[in-house]
Amino acid sequence: ASIDYRMAEDPRYRDLAVVEDPETGELISRYFYLPRNSDDLIKRSQLIETATRLGRTLVVLIKEIGTDALYALHMLAHYMDDHEGTDYLSRVKAFYRHCADNDLAVAVAQTDVKGDRSLAPTAQEHPDYYVRIVDERPDGIVVRGAKIHTSVLTNSNEVIVLPTRNMSEADKDYAVAFAVPANTPGLKMICSPYGAPREGSFDHPITSQHKMTETLTVFDDVFVPRERVFLQKEWQYAGVLAKTFVEFHRFTAISYKLPLTDALAGAAQLIADYNGLTRAGHIREKITRLIAYTQTLRALTQQAALDCRIAEEDIAVPSPLLVNIAKLHFAENYHKMVSYVQDIAGGILVTGPSEEDFLNPETRPLVEKYLGGKAGVSARDRVQVLNMISDLTASDFGGYQEVLAIHAEGSIEAEKMTIHREFDFRGHLELAKYIAGLDHATDALGL
Repeated sequence: ASIDYRMAEDPRYRDLAVVEDPETGELISRYFYLPRNSDDLIKRSQLIETATRLGRTLVVLIKEIGTDALYALHMLAHYMDDHEGTDYLSRVKAFYRHCADNDLAVAVAQTDVKGDRSLAPTAQEHPDYYVRIVDERPDGIVVRGAKIHTSVLTNSNEVIVLPTRNMSEADKDYAVAFAVPANTPGLKMICSPYGAPREGSFDHPITSQHKMTETLTVFDDVFVPRERVFLQKEWQYAGVLAKTFVEFHRFTAISYKLPLTDALAGAAQLIADYNGLTRAGHIREKITRLIAYTQTLRALTQQAALDCRIAEEDIAVPSPLLVNIAKLHFAENYHKMVSYVQDIAGGILVTGPSEEDFLNPETRPLVEKYLGGKAGVSARDRVQVLNMISDLTASDFGGYQEVLAIHAEGSIEAEKMTIHREFDFRGHLELAKYIAGLDHATDALGL
């Protein structure tokens, strides 16, 4: 988490990480800067990518996801105030100023534990599988329930809670959005042990230094002050808020996937070189596919920013169509790309010696003699690269990344649904009709 704050003070990254607030004239984190155009989105993407590179492919996430939610809340609150006569926008702006002015770390809890996935919230075995309002007071509300997959809450100052799905009128108690400090009474975090830090930067160059914390987040009759409530039983807007948040959050996702895909391509080329195999046709073919994979993702990410639309509160929204195509491209191909890297590296990823064998005077000469690569490549350097690839693709961290590729920021099926929903077929249908010789299509095409 500290990477974000270090970048803001480092002359190499300060211009990217910090920007002048147009409202106050003060410097704020670029994450809190409301994007107004394509350039703002591209710079945000570059900041996320750079921070993730410094994290050795592990995203920092203490401001990225929180500001995704803040952008969505600005837009929905503006719309609801105009159409429903609510006063949510003033609350959102006050909370936004609190976070931006104090440079806070902000997590987001969105995914409810859900219970029986085939049933609506009110039809569950017990009513707390989704977070719900259990009491309404003049000064606020009381909520109960649980969220899962909450990233970085253990090292954040605040948490924003959002609905995870469409709601019916019967489920209106579950249509709720709010923010509370991480130390609020009744807020409990059960942390996942997966990917616990390993010892030794030689054997575990990534996981000895970085870990993503995830929690089962329980709201045990948590009081939320009225000024921190951003959606209260307006069930028609629960799904809208969830969708609006995802439009930003998947753009964040494809931005922080870039260092990971770049690392796969770079690692494959590096170990192929150390093994003296860069001229082998099947190796070159796999590396070429890795290059195409990462560069396609990069091009789609940039184009999503360039094809943005300006929505409520003059906020620039990246193209949902291209964002979801990029995310689908990443997710559906990730496991195949990992297999290419593993194939190029070889089985030594899981059978090789450890740093202890280099430190032991009895085994060091044997390891150094037999595990060198091409001329000029020492055994230690070669094994160090192999350890990096193993940490990236064959460790519990590698498994974590493979699961994230499928499920994080929405499932593959959710991305497909969004692509189909967002695509405008009209021009394509008219062209197909024209080519087929359907005369009435000719005028529509201006031909």
